[in-house]
Amino acid sequence: MYDDIGTKLAALRRAAGLSQKELAARLTELGEPLSDKALSKWEKGATLPSARQFLLACRALDVTDVSGEFMGVGLAKGLSAAGRRKLAEHADLLRRSGLYDERPDSGRTIRLYTLAASAGPGQFLDDGDYTMIDGRDAPEGADFAVRVAGDSMEPRFHDGQTVYVKAAPTVADGEAGLFFWQGSGYIKVLHDWADGVRLHSLNPAYADIPIPEPAQLRVFGRVL
Repeated sequence: MYDDIGTKLAALRRAAGLSQKELAARLTELGEPLSDKALSKWEKGATLPSARQFLLACRALDVTDVSGEFMGVGLAKGLSAAGRRKLAEHADLLRRSGLYDERPDSGRTIRLYTLAASAGPGQFLDDGDYTMIDGRDAPEGADFAVRVAGDSMEPRFHDGQTVYVKAAPTVADGEAGLFFWQGSGYIKVLHDWADGVRLHSLNPAYADIPIPEPAQLRVFGRVL
């Protein structure tokens, strides 16, 4: 085991064009004072670096996939040096984007209604039939979630998709909302026009649903 680690470190050092003294100097700069003699003992398998020393040595040698280099498994397995550099560049881009930062568990949960709110024929949203789900990815202001059934709101909403709703007694003209009409629940866009109120489907294959008595249209909230 000692020999394996030492031999690999020596090979990586030589590939980087560094002498033992130069690598030892890099480790010292990283906060781990080390002599070239101590490094020589690692490479010969006489001693083993501590976990901190080992990881700093990998950093000094620009090893981005430690598991792949030392155990033969990892994201960089089978990649050339150029490929490993590309992999590191992509990882850096993901970090800098801020879109994939680790987030602490906020403890937020949100209600997901188990009876689908249809974007087609329609099903009643049972106020008491729901499960609690992780709400960390829910948009700000979401009060609950429902699962879409049907394709009449494509391409914005898809069959089986979980969508989030902000509870509200009304929605504005042109907004997507969750509605209850004549025994069925719908995710639709509300059109409140001069010729009457309609529930509009984004998929042109579906006709609008006219609402001749708007006072009887129940609004659960605005779809976010």
